[in-house]
Amino acid sequence: MDLITLLILAVGLSMDAFAASICKGLAEVSHSVKNSLAVGLCFGFFQGIMPVIGYFLASNFAETIRAFDHWVAFILLVFLGIQMLRESRELSCDLNRGFDFVNLIKLGIATSIDALAVGVSLAFLKINIASAGLIIGIITGILSLVGFKIGTKLGMKSKQIAELAGGLILIGLGSKIFIEHVFLA
Repeated sequence: MDLITLLILAVGLSMDAFAASICKGLAEVSHSVKNSLAVGLCFGFFQGIMPVIGYFLASNFAETIRAFDHWVAFILLVFLGIQMLRESRELSCDLNRGFDFVNLIKLGIATSIDALAVGVSLAFLKINIASAGLIIGIITGILSLVGFKIGTKLGMKSKQIAELAGGLILIGLGSKIFIEHVFLA
């Protein structure tokens, strides 16, 4: 996987966390630097570590399914993309007032489950998973920090746009992997 594709994947994966950050920003009365950094670091950490975990879980059987690994990657990415497209139609956020770090960690884990599945599909590609996890984590952290800060300014529509864009990116990347392995290999 080349760097441009990895960056696009990182942005696509980060859209779920970005949307959740917007919701956190909508719910917050004060947007302190501490809370902004906590959101960015939490989402970035979990979004960066989950693909690494998925990669190592799947690398145990990657050689066994090498003949149809492109199908696995395609199905996982398209499925996750469709889920994000469905979520983009929702006009709601969990607007719990106050900043609770335990709930933030739960939200960080919940928004990064798709990154775990993407890590599984990355096990079938030639990739340095440590670099990939770091890039995904940094991009997610930055976008989550930005999402939290602008949540009150942009509102619910920005959450929907982020999830829509993320879904389309994941579907596009799944299709790219499939086409490269089936028609260009």
